[in-house]
Amino acid sequence: MKISISLIAAIVLTVSLAQAQHNKSNSISFGFRGGVNFQNINGKNSNGDKLTNSIVTGFNAGVFAEIPLATSFYLQPGLLYSTKGGESKEMVLGQNVDSEVKIFYLELPVNFLYKPILGNGHLLLGFGPYVALGMGGKANYNTMGVSSTENVKFKNTVKLTDANDVTYIKPLDAGANVLAGYEFSNRFSFQLNAQLGLIDINPAYEGASGSKAKARNTGFGLSLGYRF
Repeated sequence: MKISISLIAAIVLTVSLAQAQHNKSNSISFGFRGGVNFQNINGKNSNGDKLTNSIVTGFNAGVFAEIPLATSFYLQPGLLYSTKGGESKEMVLGQNVDSEVKIFYLELPVNFLYKPILGNGHLLLGFGPYVALGMGGKANYNTMGVSSTENVKFKNTVKLTDANDVTYIKPLDAGANVLAGYEFSNRFSFQLNAQLGLIDINPAYEGASGSKAKARNTGFGLSLGYRF
C-alpha cells in the first residue's frame, strides 16, 4: 500500500509540474477508458504442479493523462478499476472442485507511449509497469454439486487463527503492460493491451513452509477511450 500511495503521489506531482510548465499550450490532455478483461491466474499449486486454470471475463474502467516528452512520445499514467482472476477444475481429496475467483483491483499503470501519425489519426504503441491494490472480490466453489461463495480478503500471511471460510489473496499486484491501438482524428480510440504479473499473489500460510505454490495474474483486454 505504501508503494501504491508513493507512486500515486509521484504521478500527481509529475502531472502538476508538467501542467504548470505547459499551461499556455494545453499540451497535457486527459481522458477516460473502459473495456473488457480476459484474465487468468498462472503458476503452480502447493505440490509444484502447473496450474490448469482458464480465463475469466471482467472489465476495466478509469481515467488517464498524456504528458508530452518529445515529438510523438508521451508518458501515460492512469488509474483504473480492474477485474482479474481465474477459473479452475481440479481434484481435491478425491472430490471434483470447480472454482471461479474474481479479484477487484485499483490499478495504476504508467506507460511510455509512442504516437506516430498514421492516416488521419495516430498509431498507439506503449509499454510500462503497473501496480494494483486489491479492493475486494468473490470466490465461487462447486464441490460435487454443492455450491458455496466466499469473500476475498487480502493478507500477506494467513495465520492458523484466521477465518477458514475466506479466500485469501495478497493485497498488492505488480507487473508489466504492453499495448497497441489507434486514435482517430476525433480523439476516440481503441486499444488491445496485455499484462504479465511479476509478483506472486498467493499469501504465505502459517505451518505450510514446504509449499511450492505460486500464483500470478496474467491476461489481456480490449478497451475504448476518449481524450479531451
